[in-house]
Amino acid sequence: MNTLMYRARTQGLLVLSLALVISLSSCESFLEEQPSTLIDSDYIYTTEEGLKSGVVSLYKFNRDRYDQSTEDFMGATLMSSRSDLAFSRTGYTGLMGRYQRGVSPVDQGANFVSSLFWKHFYNITNKATEIINAAEAIEDIDEDARNTILAEARFFRANSYFYLYRMFNNIYVTTETVTVDNAFDVVNDKSSEEEIFALLNSDLDFAVEHLEWTGVFGRVTKGTAKHLKAKVAMWEGDWEEAKSQALDVIESPDSPHSLVSSTAAVFDGDRNHSEALFVIQAQDDLLGGGNNTMLNANYVTQYFQIAGIEANAEQGGRGFSRILPNLYLQGLLADDPNDTRDDNTYFRLKYYYTSGDRIGEQVDDYAPITDLDNPSPTFARYYQRQHPSCIKFAQEDDNPNSYLNRSNIMVYRLAETYLIAAEAIMRSSGDPLPYINAVRERANAAPLTVVDEQAILDERARELAFEGQRWFTLKRMGQEVIDRQITSFAGDGEFFPDNLGEKDPRTNWRSHYINWPIAQIDLDLLGPGYPQNDGY
Repeated sequence: MNTLMYRARTQGLLVLSLALVISLSSCESFLEEQPSTLIDSDYIYTTEEGLKSGVVSLYKFNRDRYDQSTEDFMGATLMSSRSDLAFSRTGYTGLMGRYQRGVSPVDQGANFVSSLFWKHFYNITNKATEIINAAEAIEDIDEDARNTILAEARFFRANSYFYLYRMFNNIYVTTETVTVDNAFDVVNDKSSEEEIFALLNSDLDFAVEHLEWTGVFGRVTKGTAKHLKAKVAMWEGDWEEAKSQALDVIESPDSPHSLVSSTAAVFDGDRNHSEALFVIQAQDDLLGGGNNTMLNANYVTQYFQIAGIEANAEQGGRGFSRILPNLYLQGLLADDPNDTRDDNTYFRLKYYYTSGDRIGEQVDDYAPITDLDNPSPTFARYYQRQHPSCIKFAQEDDNPNSYLNRSNIMVYRLAETYLIAAEAIMRSSGDPLPYINAVRERANAAPLTVVDEQAILDERARELAFEGQRWFTLKRMGQEVIDRQITSFAGDGEFFPDNLGEKDPRTNWRSHYINWPIAQIDLDLLGPGYPQNDGY
């Protein structure tokens, strides 16, 4: 295990240790002196309750990426900014989304990625491994409790390693607990794909076997593990396995999951419904309920700066136009005029005056470029103040006068499971139409009669845009697909001429960006022969 992993693990352990000492000790025992060396995993993970508290900490650590305020909460939005569906307007996230930063091991963007992704997910894998190994060794524990602890911890380890692999490719996996004896061992080489997928599948098989179909809202379940298992199988090209796992979540008589009745209901309320497979929870006025973030604000335009319209939750709340649905995505949504996903459910296309002489009328102050030969003189203001917005992350109880809000975040949901099933069936055997059309018909869009790779890609765009999945989908489908999609559609090209040249993601894209650079600050903690990704 390398020094980087050790440091990340140690920081998390100190936080957890303090919390456990406070919660598990009486006032009297809390005042008793204890040598600091006793506050380690051997001290914490020797009881069932200690292990369960460790599992709870994994949920907290997993949420940290969304809670970190780095560059307007970039950790929550970065992956969405780097896709063929986004117009990344401004801010440091804009620089990253346009491939101006985060493209070298030594630039500041790579350092941000190191903290928000590389260290973040290795912290979780190290913590999960520590819990797993302790739970396997502990005696005098109820076996069902042991298996549940192991199942949740192994899910988080698999989920984190899977994220790291998809971003960085050259990663190192281990099932060894960090100890004083091995903390400063140097890792000299990446793990093979065979090693990585063997661990992912082993962890997820255990999670699938020992998790229940239903549980406390926000905790992972059998359906969550099966969904992730299907995603892993897609990356392996094991279409039969992906199909089997996805169909089990959709069709098993024991599965509690079903698509909610309308697109309006998917992101309504606290996201606690039959479609949700994994939701990161954040609750107001609760110790440990999470921090306020600018997740929603990144995706909503500054319509409230127009005279006669105030920020309000119905129209998306208060935003600052960082990441917007580009013309390509808008065109996909407009393919079917009856599609409800652009009808103020997933996206808001129009805004309305809330005060003055024109209350209730549509805002029409600015115009985009529609004719390249006669460009609109107000296109820049249009993108800043009147552009369509993604409103998936707005909640009814948000404070419309603040960029900072706290809301539950949908990570995995059943609509993606349906689209996984459709693609896996298309690439193996059977009829994919019922599964892709279930998603379309829920959105009141006309059913398809033929399914191919582009149909899958397009439907995933309409349904899952800005949920953090798109860039990974492009990469999984291969170099030709990601090269084509980014160079053809990222940003808005000539329709936003201010972003041509060095700000144009289509021009800036290089094929080796299919793997993120490992930051030099992380490579320096690895062995001298540890491989950087090609091209960097």
